[in-house]
Amino acid sequence: MRAPEMYEPPSPQAIGPSGSGDDSLVSLRNHPRCPLTPSLSPRKRTTSQSKTEPPLLRTNKRTIYTAGRPPWYNVTGTTFKEAFVIGLCGGSASGKTTVANKIIEALDVPWVVLLSMDSFYKVLTKDEQELAAKNEYNFDHPEAFDFELLVTVLRKLKKGKSIKVPVYDFTSHCRRKEWKTVYGANVVIFEGILAFANKELLKLLDMKVFVDTDSDIRLVRRLKRDISERGRDISGVIKQYNKFVKPSFEQYIEPTVQVADIVVPRGGENFVALDLIVQHVHSQLEKSSGLTVSVLCRSALASAHQGQPLPKTLSVMEGTPQVHGMHTIIRNKDTNRDEFIFYSKRLMRLLIEHALSFLPLKVSVETPQGSIYEGKRLSGKRITGVSILRAGETMEQALMVVCKDIRLGKILIQTNHDTGEPELHYLRLPKDISEDYVMLMDSTVSTGAAALMAVRVLLDHDVQEDKIFLLSLLMAEMGVHSVAYAFPKVRIITTAVDKNVNDKFHIIPGIGNFGDRYFGTDAPSDWYESDEGMDY
Repeated sequence: MRAPEMYEPPSPQAIGPSGSGDDSLVSLRNHPRCPLTPSLSPRKRTTSQSKTEPPLLRTNKRTIYTAGRPPWYNVTGTTFKEAFVIGLCGGSASGKTTVANKIIEALDVPWVVLLSMDSFYKVLTKDEQELAAKNEYNFDHPEAFDFELLVTVLRKLKKGKSIKVPVYDFTSHCRRKEWKTVYGANVVIFEGILAFANKELLKLLDMKVFVDTDSDIRLVRRLKRDISERGRDISGVIKQYNKFVKPSFEQYIEPTVQVADIVVPRGGENFVALDLIVQHVHSQLEKSSGLTVSVLCRSALASAHQGQPLPKTLSVMEGTPQVHGMHTIIRNKDTNRDEFIFYSKRLMRLLIEHALSFLPLKVSVETPQGSIYEGKRLSGKRITGVSILRAGETMEQALMVVCKDIRLGKILIQTNHDTGEPELHYLRLPKDISEDYVMLMDSTVSTGAAALMAVRVLLDHDVQEDKIFLLSLLMAEMGVHSVAYAFPKVRIITTAVDKNVNDKFHIIPGIGNFGDRYFGTDAPSDWYESDEGMDY
């Protein structure tokens, strides 16, 4: 059933100045604040996305992460629900981005992705680029967009998968070589002039909003944007508008208002319409319990292991007198920092050597005497190390000593104090990691929350589950079972497994806060220090 329309004739007097033109992916980075009534300040933009500002939208009360993150996953490693996708359609410079900004602020959800059609213009041929340079190419026609790629990207984003979005350069009319990696979110806002023009796209939209703005207002905004931000001249902009923009709007864009659930006249100034949109989205999120399932999921993971034997995917290094001796030293609360670091490094190296034995190593070589020796070597495959910051980073040196020329990546996961959820805040992975064997490193694993999200990030980058090795000096049984239950093909390798976890989710008897003891610091309270100190 369609929501009530709130359509009334546009009033130019009621429309104040707004953002010029249609923003794109995570373009909220350009706005440190998003006030409810003042207009947004003009911005410079020559590409389809911001690359320098932090992925944040700061408001009076909180910070919204507009870069997105993988949502929490259930005990089988799959998502609880799909993201709620809002489609914003309207003519060029109608104020879609202003509406998107104000919806995001009013929604009061922590993770939002803003995706724009501007990123999905087709790659122009040489002849088409020459036409574009002379304002003779129609960028408002459906043929100008790569709908196949757009549908694929939005479908993956709706399912919580990571995506790669092209960066379109409006000055040179071509895609840049680098693409932007974006993660899923609670809410996805997709905006574009032809957001409703494709049947497959419409199937992915949970709410369809048409932003209706007077054509004269849109022309003024477009003139300002194209002249000041894209280096065009006034005659060229007017020529393009009369020849392409206006006819395309009348033929392809304006008719799609019929499929809209809500029509918003006057764009971002129509607070009644915006309130209606926000109320509807809130009701849908509450129905799906999308913002509260995290705690339930973690509780299920925490209790799933009770009474069960340790999984077959777990390998605990042999408890030799040497290993027991090193554990005695690093577990001792009175061990000084120098000794703690020294024996931790020794243990890390032994752990990595042990982990390498599980790789498919086999090769035949010829000796200097002309004989064949059946040996072991990882042939044709690479090994990549990925550390869960910050304590997991301490294992990188041992890995580099054992494995020559190894590639390294890093993942930072922090806890949200309001929701108790682990959240991805930083990611750097080597290119073409999908075919690699990945050594995922963390110093200790208590509940497994950070490890679970880190594994999910690797899977989102198409790393095969059976090629992920989770390495940790010390693990709790709860963490072992949680990871193995969610991802049964991940190999779990450690030097010791402790049986208990206390009410603060610290491993017992444990090793203390490994990062603090290793670096000689007090960790910030919102760091996921190897799952310890996790607030449920």
